[in-house]
Amino acid sequence: MVHIAFVIDPIETLNLKKDSTLAMMRAAQQRDWQISVLEQSGLVWDGERVIALSRNLRLEEDFAKTLDPTQAHAQWFQCGEEETHVLGEIDVVMMRKDPPFDMNYIYSTYLLERGQSEGTLVINNPRSLRDCNEKFFATAFANYQPPSVVSCRKDLLLAFHREHGDVIFKKLDGMGGMSIFRADENDPNVQVIVETLTDNGGRQIMAQRYIPQISDGDKRILLIDGEPLPYALARVPASGETRGNLAAGGTGVGQPLSLRDKEIAEAVGPELRARGLTFVGIDVIGDYLTEINITCPTCVRELDAFFGLDISSTLLDAIEQKLP
Repeated sequence: MVHIAFVIDPIETLNLKKDSTLAMMRAAQQRDWQISVLEQSGLVWDGERVIALSRNLRLEEDFAKTLDPTQAHAQWFQCGEEETHVLGEIDVVMMRKDPPFDMNYIYSTYLLERGQSEGTLVINNPRSLRDCNEKFFATAFANYQPPSVVSCRKDLLLAFHREHGDVIFKKLDGMGGMSIFRADENDPNVQVIVETLTDNGGRQIMAQRYIPQISDGDKRILLIDGEPLPYALARVPASGETRGNLAAGGTGVGQPLSLRDKEIAEAVGPELRARGLTFVGIDVIGDYLTEINITCPTCVRELDAFFGLDISSTLLDAIEQKLP
């Protein structure tokens, strides 16, 4: 039996209707794999090796149903008592902790990397989780990006704004559409936006030329072992919004990949495989690559529902191929 452990936020906080990790857990349960869950605090170096303080998990079959808000969360899952496992003896560890990508997250990757050296398969590769910032990593494929600049200098960021007129400013460590600002050529707040995001020159941020095709959606394309699924989820911004993120009120619309989508995915895929990034979500607006999401890619449940897919089973098939 394969033993798979998920490093997650507290399970009670996961979104029953949308969370992609729950779909992965359900697929593992359908294969009769042993499923464990733990939080970052459950990763421990005991002086000799890395151990996982985890609990065995079983999901109720109807966990995705809408529950009466007065019901206890325990009615959709069952967890055993905390157990101690040598991390290197667990077959697969899925790092599915949501950002923020802070120092605690980095320390977790150190522990996961040590467990990886002792025999466990970690998805995604801990070293690549550290190396591949989800916004900056896209600069490795600059030919597919909109005009962009990364800087903490106010003069350079404002010069970029003057050149392009309509610009998106965003933090390099943001998620879910947080701290993303659009400033057109007449925006009187552009200087304060730059000052705020850079913490008055103390933090690097990214600026990108605004892509009008965001009105058609910010497309999430999922890749498994570097191979794109044939469909994307276009996250269409709400009225009056620039951000398409579902967490920011966007609406998901399933659609086949365009020729340009496939071109971008085929350019990115080999580098993902080389870096051990088994499950990745790239973001494409119009004809441009904007982000490469590796920490906790989402939209599995939405794409499954639109197209009758079972993305999690496809992912587990790929993981099985990597096991001894």
